[in-house]
Amino acid sequence: MSDHPVISDERRDGVSLRACVRPGPSVLGLLLLIGLTAGCQSIGPRRFEKYSYAEVPTALAATRQANPQTVDLSRLARAAVKSDVLDRGDVVEIAISAGLSEKDTVKFPVRINDSGYGQLPVIGQVYLAGLEPEAAEANVVSACVQRDLYLNPHVTVTMKKQRVNRVTVVGAVKESGVYELPRGQSDLLAAITAAGGLAEDAGTMVEIRTPDRSAEASSPAPVASSATGDVQATGHSGAPLPLSQSGAGLLTSVQVDLVSATRSGEGGQYVSDGAVVMIEKRAPEPVHVIGLVRRPNRYEFPVSEDLRMLDALALAGGAESLVADKVFIVRRKPESTETAVIQASIRAAKRDPQANVLLSPGDVVSLESTPATVFMSALGLIRMSLGASVPLF
Repeated sequence: MSDHPVISDERRDGVSLRACVRPGPSVLGLLLLIGLTAGCQSIGPRRFEKYSYAEVPTALAATRQANPQTVDLSRLARAAVKSDVLDRGDVVEIAISAGLSEKDTVKFPVRINDSGYGQLPVIGQVYLAGLEPEAAEANVVSACVQRDLYLNPHVTVTMKKQRVNRVTVVGAVKESGVYELPRGQSDLLAAITAAGGLAEDAGTMVEIRTPDRSAEASSPAPVASSATGDVQATGHSGAPLPLSQSGAGLLTSVQVDLVSATRSGEGGQYVSDGAVVMIEKRAPEPVHVIGLVRRPNRYEFPVSEDLRMLDALALAGGAESLVADKVFIVRRKPESTETAVIQASIRAAKRDPQANVLLSPGDVVSLESTPATVFMSALGLIRMSLGASVPLF
């Protein structure tokens, strides 16, 4: 067998990797072995842009991983919405009294339809959505007087069954699904809580997609003027547009950063009926640890936690040579297929936290061969060879 090292060349993930395959021990070839292998490196730095750990450009620097599991989600709560305001889907009881006797009082339940109207017997349609009970009562009185049914009726509107908001929660939560939330307490915190809370792989970004009913909300509140359903506005002009013309079916999107929102206390987003809440799910690329480590392999990048150079080397069992120090970190440039190399040092990282380079998902961490590591390896082989040649008897 030849005493010279064999230099192999392969590519992994588009990165050229060079490794030295050491032959059997040879005392006579020690100097030749050291000379040849001193230049063998796991990664050829001349093929890449190369930076020291202290001069990494901002665009190439790794970003810290925010952990939504550590934030105070209670700061996402918002003040309860007034629950006595009538809305589509609510069921109310309307009592109309024309005299002092109970026999002169008529009561009937009314469901507010998707257009915001309630269909009253004999009286016809009355617009009720978005009104407080007192305003709804005034609308019913106006409708009764306009139809010449009553001269001065006494009207009472009472909430019987309030509609709930049906909200879909998907993504990185423990139990995705459709949940019914009380309309007055339907916010982002309630939606996440209903889904069992955030999953372990949850990210920090949340997108809330909401049906666009802005045109409906800004529409006037008309009152009925005839049994046929013709309407006449009181204090306003025009009537609300049909759902097909008011933006129904369109979605508006709002994105919330959980970390920033809880810090500022401004994340109390109201979640309306029909909304979809999507929690970001993180699946970061693994890191590759190669070179002079005990267990070179691919390792999962932790979700919502920082991973630094020494952490990655520890995952790989640490250095197999006591004198190994030089580390190359191969990192893909943002929005590019090109890569760059960051040179770091184990000894420097142990002394200075800034030298313990923060890693990005997909990084390749290579503990490099140096003349010192080659010498120590060869010295170990010589000792084994000499020890094997000593007779036992």
